[in-house]
Amino acid sequence: MTDTTALPARANPHGERPAPPLTVPPAPAGVPAVDLDPFSDETLTDPYPMHEALREAGPVAWLPQYGVYAVARYDEVVHVLQNHEIFVSGRGVGLSDYQKEKPWRPPSLLLEADPPQHTQARKVATSVFNPKTMRQIRAEFQDTANRMVDDLFAEDSTVEIDGVAELAAAYPLSVFPDFIGLSETGRENLLPYGNMAFNAFGPQNHLYDRAMETGGQAAPWIVEQCVVGTPKPGRFGATLHEKAAEAGMDEDEAARLLRSFLTAGVDTTVHGIGAALRELAEHPEQWAALRQDPSKARAAFDETVRYVAPVQTFFRTVNEDTEVSGVHLPEGSKILMFLAAANRDPRHWEDPDTFDISRQASGHVGFGFGIHSCVGQIMARLEGECLLGALARKVASIEVVGEPELQLNNTLRGWERLPMRLTAA
Repeated sequence: MTDTTALPARANPHGERPAPPLTVPPAPAGVPAVDLDPFSDETLTDPYPMHEALREAGPVAWLPQYGVYAVARYDEVVHVLQNHEIFVSGRGVGLSDYQKEKPWRPPSLLLEADPPQHTQARKVATSVFNPKTMRQIRAEFQDTANRMVDDLFAEDSTVEIDGVAELAAAYPLSVFPDFIGLSETGRENLLPYGNMAFNAFGPQNHLYDRAMETGGQAAPWIVEQCVVGTPKPGRFGATLHEKAAEAGMDEDEAARLLRSFLTAGVDTTVHGIGAALRELAEHPEQWAALRQDPSKARAAFDETVRYVAPVQTFFRTVNEDTEVSGVHLPEGSKILMFLAAANRDPRHWEDPDTFDISRQASGHVGFGFGIHSCVGQIMARLEGECLLGALARKVASIEVVGEPELQLNNTLRGWERLPMRLTAA
């Protein structure tokens, strides 16, 4: 296969980053400028003031620091996601325009492709990764979640844990690699690689640099796992490769298709489960409602994805002159969709800043929308449902007992550390 390094191209042999542009285009006439940096540590730590500023500025805003348009209201975000022929993914879903810059690694056939290439790749993926497959693995995933929660209380009925390391990350890393058919060794590379990929959608800031250093060390293992013939026979990875071959894809394309799942299949779920643990602990009435009816576990996970939005933003590129809510957008423009802001837009949601697991959260854009909606969302929901359901049945109370630590990322929002106290039922 050709994806031998999976590392970003650098400006020179010494590995220095290209200097950022000295100027950006002036604000287009009539488009309100919001002079805030969505990728600063301050905004990533507390994004909600910027989200409100963008929503209130207008249906389309201008981010002068990067020379890009922004949409943060629900209707406009859905409009961009739905109109995939105008707002394309194949030119990159990050700040870079792949028509003008070389991608840092061969683009994803699911995330960074347009029809017909995307149509073929998604058809192959969903022929293997679908509700029927989820039904077949549900019992195994639920048993693993039950054992994991039971093991926490092996020595005491009250335990203090890191909710990320011992639950939110531990559970997906215990079920996802086996489902794919990955090697037993090297699985610790999944999270650093995903962290790198999602940071790369933003600017080349200090988060990008740090992620490239750690994720770059993980990249060779990821590449190796995607090679046709490497995943264990009978597992998802091998079956995906077989279906890709039947569809006429070559081995390089089959490997790139599997890489999409390894890139986005863990970090987002880890952050979703971690966020659910924290919100349920901080909202005891919601935890009580889940304890009373553990069948609400899936709804609790979905409300978490709406409320917190582990995937905060994504870019599209305007492929032809167009308008959004009366605002002219020229071809070649980058537009940044604030998924998290749309998920709390009061124009669409009632009491959007309230965490309520009884809410009908369907329609949120936390997993995207349209033809590029997340293929893996059915597994993320299954994992969230299994683990939260096991906790609801087996744990009487959950509390946050220390200061949680955020993991800053240019695209994702999630916890690095979540100190918790759990008491068995």
